Amino acid sequence: MLEVAESAATSTARTPVGVPSSPWKYLSKDLPAGLVVFLVALPLCLGISLASGAPLLAGVIAGIVGGLLVSWVSNSPLSVSGPAAGLTSIVLASLATLQSFQAVLAAVVVAGAIQVLMGVLKAGIVGMYFPTSVIRGMLAAIGLTLILKQIPHLVGADADYFEDMTFLQFDGQNTFSAIEKALGGIGAGSALVGLVSLGVLLFWDQTVTKRIRFLRLVPGALVVVLLSIGLNNLLDNAAPVLRIRPQHLVNLPDITSWQDFIGAFSRPDWSALQRPGFVSVAFTIAIVASLESLLSVKAVDKLDPHKRVTPTNRELIAQGVGNIVSGLLGGLPITAVIVRSSANINSGGQTRMSAFFHGILLLVSLLFLESVLNQVPYSALAAVLLVVGYKLTKPALYVTQWRLGWQQFLPFIITILAILFTDLLKGVSVGLAIGIFYILKANYESAYYLSKPAAMQAGPIHLKLSEQVTFLNKASIVKVLDELPDDTQVLIDGTNSSFIDYDVLEAIENFRLAAPERGIRLELRDIPQVQVLGH
Repeated sequence: MLEVAESAATSTARTPVGVPSSPWKYLSKDLPAGLVVFLVALPLCLGISLASGAPLLAGVIAGIVGGLLVSWVSNSPLSVSGPAAGLTSIVLASLATLQSFQAVLAAVVVAGAIQVLMGVLKAGIVGMYFPTSVIRGMLAAIGLTLILKQIPHLVGADADYFEDMTFLQFDGQNTFSAIEKALGGIGAGSALVGLVSLGVLLFWDQTVTKRIRFLRLVPGALVVVLLSIGLNNLLDNAAPVLRIRPQHLVNLPDITSWQDFIGAFSRPDWSALQRPGFVSVAFTIAIVASLESLLSVKAVDKLDPHKRVTPTNRELIAQGVGNIVSGLLGGLPITAVIVRSSANINSGGQTRMSAFFHGILLLVSLLFLESVLNQVPYSALAAVLLVVGYKLTKPALYVTQWRLGWQQFLPFIITILAILFTDLLKGVSVGLAIGIFYILKANYESAYYLSKPAAMQAGPIHLKLSEQVTFLNKASIVKVLDELPDDTQVLIDGTNSSFIDYDVLEAIENFRLAAPERGIRLELRDIPQVQVLGH
């Protein structure tokens, strides 16, 4: 059955009706989207390297592998893979455990092999069990986090790494104290460029592209980046007092020759396989990277306007292959990442070509565009992410969830709060716990139908069990049996049940054995009898 479902999901992801099928037919949309993703991904790759305590190029290598390789091995048309903020603390801890970055690279390779094995063993089915309310809460929380985290970068008051997505930051600040600190140390030049960039983005999306049709092919983010480079140079020459500080500009490493490029790669230290803690590190990276990837592709499927379905087992294999290659080349661990994927979707990406093109641009930038890209202010890129964040957490989303009732709204809003005040995986875990509570509650309430004879009429109390009766229903059934009045006639009816769990059968058998003492005349219909301990 699982194989059939997986096959169907794969087919759906490849050629659904009315959905882009060929990656070459939509280049006019995919190439601009890939450019936007590249502009967002580049500082994130560099920033995550800094946050992880890894060499600066490790994040860029991971981004290149995610774009050039994972985009083709995966069957997700819109997700973008690369280094993820959620793994920074794990890489830092792994460095402390294994004592060298080369040892961590060996663990990344082994983690990738574990992910491939998980995909072959169909472990991706876990991704099918994330409730919609939790996924929507995750997207909204990421949107809010993006908005809050980019404010310090927008005003030029934050020089730490660019994707510090957890509430408690590595620099000792938290999300809100960082904003408070930023407002007390605004960089005038960066703030000017950031606010102008934000205004241009909004004006471009709302006005320009609607009035001038051919400009729809030009992403607003590209306009903002080019404009920000011009403004940066203008401020340098015309108003030195507003000059943007170097720490608030993109900082690509200087590679001037092929020898520099080859020398930038690190190699795994295979002797680390014998070190204490190696296996634990590899499994931790594999499990966390897999969960984050499954969450991301599930969220991307929700955002996809064509509603394509990503085969999750194939995704685990793709991420595993990506981590094997990234580790061998000296790159950070890879996952599917929702921020870059959201930027891809919001920029009009249609097929995997957009993610592939972003990988090409990362490679080209590393080799040839260092001098140009190092003039881009972080505040301009923060403006791009602010718009992406708003699109993820629009007020209409909250209204929709509220109208669906508490059973959908509570897991949604609690997931948002938990992610805002912890991190992605912890927040989703809390949201899942709330979602499971409502599942248990629904099972508790839907295990049976109880009917009693009308007053002055003969007939039994009829307890009719539902089609599927699991151990989750045991508590409610035991409760209703205990509350039945003494000296009555009772019929427990399982004729419509295709499955009754042993725990429930045991509870019914205990009731049957105790019924004579209560004067209850019991009839069991299509209820298998089981052996109870002590009888």
